[in-house]
Amino acid sequence: MNQREEYPSLAHLSNQEAEELCQQLRRRIIQVVSQTGGHLASNLGVVELTVALHRVYDTSRDRLVFDVGHQCYVHKILTGRNGRMETLRTFGGIAGFPKPAESKHDACIAGHASTAVSTALGMAIARTRLGEDYRVVALLGDGSLTGGLAYEGLSMAGQSGEPLVVILNDNGMSINASMGGMAQYLAKQRLKPQYLRAKEIYRKVMGATPPGRVLHRGIHRIKEGIKASLLPCEMFEGMGFQYMGPVDGHDVKGLTNLLRYAASVNGPVLLHVKTVKGKGFRPAEKNPDDYHGIGPFQREDGKPLGSRGTETFSARFGRALSDLAREDGRVCAITAAMTAGTGLTDFAKEFPDRFFDVGIAEGHGVTMAAGMAKQGLIPVFAVYSTFLQRGYDMLIHDIAIDRLHAVFCVDRAGLVGDDGETHHGLFDPGFLQTVPGLTVLAPASLDELTAMLKQAVHKIPGPVAVRYPRGGENHYQEDHSGPAACCLRQGADLTMVTFGTLTGTVLAVAKRLAGDGISAEVIKLNQLTPLPVQEVLDSLRKTGRLLVAQECVDMGSPGQGLLAAAAAQGVTLRGAVLCSCGDAFVPHGTIAQLRALCGLDGESIYQKAREVTGHGS
Repeated sequence: MNQREEYPSLAHLSNQEAEELCQQLRRRIIQVVSQTGGHLASNLGVVELTVALHRVYDTSRDRLVFDVGHQCYVHKILTGRNGRMETLRTFGGIAGFPKPAESKHDACIAGHASTAVSTALGMAIARTRLGEDYRVVALLGDGSLTGGLAYEGLSMAGQSGEPLVVILNDNGMSINASMGGMAQYLAKQRLKPQYLRAKEIYRKVMGATPPGRVLHRGIHRIKEGIKASLLPCEMFEGMGFQYMGPVDGHDVKGLTNLLRYAASVNGPVLLHVKTVKGKGFRPAEKNPDDYHGIGPFQREDGKPLGSRGTETFSARFGRALSDLAREDGRVCAITAAMTAGTGLTDFAKEFPDRFFDVGIAEGHGVTMAAGMAKQGLIPVFAVYSTFLQRGYDMLIHDIAIDRLHAVFCVDRAGLVGDDGETHHGLFDPGFLQTVPGLTVLAPASLDELTAMLKQAVHKIPGPVAVRYPRGGENHYQEDHSGPAACCLRQGADLTMVTFGTLTGTVLAVAKRLAGDGISAEVIKLNQLTPLPVQEVLDSLRKTGRLLVAQECVDMGSPGQGLLAAAAAQGVTLRGAVLCSCGDAFVPHGTIAQLRALCGLDGESIYQKAREVTGHGS
């Protein structure tokens, strides 16, 4: 495929041309992701489905709503971005998720799961209320059905009567195990255009007279009994959808015909599509989980390029929790569809009866932890910072009010890199500090994570959160995890406060400042909530100047808390600066690029320190 080739409307593409296009797209996806990394298996699985969608819908006007959105690469290629695909997930390049600011073909932001049906219904309602003319289709994977929000959307969409199509991309789950030969035969018959047309005529004729309506109800009850025992559609039709499927998700001709019919129905339709993750690339087909999100790899055999590097915080957490579980049978692990991502793979194998994957249902996970803690277990919920946002209400209502001892290990805290705005963990310091009775710890090294996890499980009462970043530690590799705050370097001219893996950077800046004759005191916060203000205020009374380096947004940050505490206690400051991620969303890029963008790299912090001490250029 020509790298710069951009595809026009696919509406008039022949079936043979569509099949050829699918093969080109599959090769293009493998080529791009092998260089940039990204979500491979999911995108290979939706090639035919995406082409069929673009044969039927005009996404510049019609609204195609992705669920999660990591399977949007084919859509991006088909909507004018093929020539930029080598910049996928790189700083200033194409995002790995739908992004309306990037293209009018991207209907909405889609980085978290289970949202598509609710969003699509809202769009359909807006279309009807405003008297506009466009079609709405939602594409969600079967994994999204582990999240309660998907069912909330389905329930209302089915009853709304709004014309919209929901496509369930089923690439692993079995909605109904009774799909034998007869069931498959009946499913195929129900998908034939002549059957669908005859069904509409039958409904009109039988509904025209009272005797017809009585006969229709009797036949309908018999038919529904047969369908309930043989076909996986009862749940969706009970919600109010016209159900179609299951259908082969790699038959671009059949998918196109069904989508054309579904788009013409004056009401909600659910199309159940069966696909294969990693389709067309054998390593991804054999191990789709390994190729869900992957770094650059060799196209010939799928082997990753480069070394796997040093131990990550996630891996250390998994090892440390397994050690604690061997010592205490009350320790249990919870995750929300992120077993490997949170480092719990080995824990799940060793303690299968104490490991719980709740699916994409973070709120449920928090409340389940509450029940476990209430009855004497010690639940440890490993969850990405960006996904813990969904459990905020449950943290307050189900955990904090009752002061329950549950541990929340907040992975991917801070900047996460190439996944961008929807995945950065920049908000948890702000929203967690509003939860009464919650203790928040922030290890800066792997050894501190091990020590703080042990504190959280066995020493600190009530709810505890331990937050740590994606990847591994940097040049700070010590363990000063005991007190709520510790002074790592004495100084008289400036108090520098930080936490997490910025600690090494701040220490390096302090050393550089010493060469300029500026004496900086470095205080590391081991605990963010409750904020250990006294240690910092004692230092400020000596130095009179404050610099806080924090990988989070300004609002509700530890830095703001320290400034407020200083003002409340009458500590006069001759200068103060917060080095943080600001008050806007941060795009995708490498961690180093994003820290430089936010002013959190060593050079930026150094220059800010010189300014606040009156040594600026």
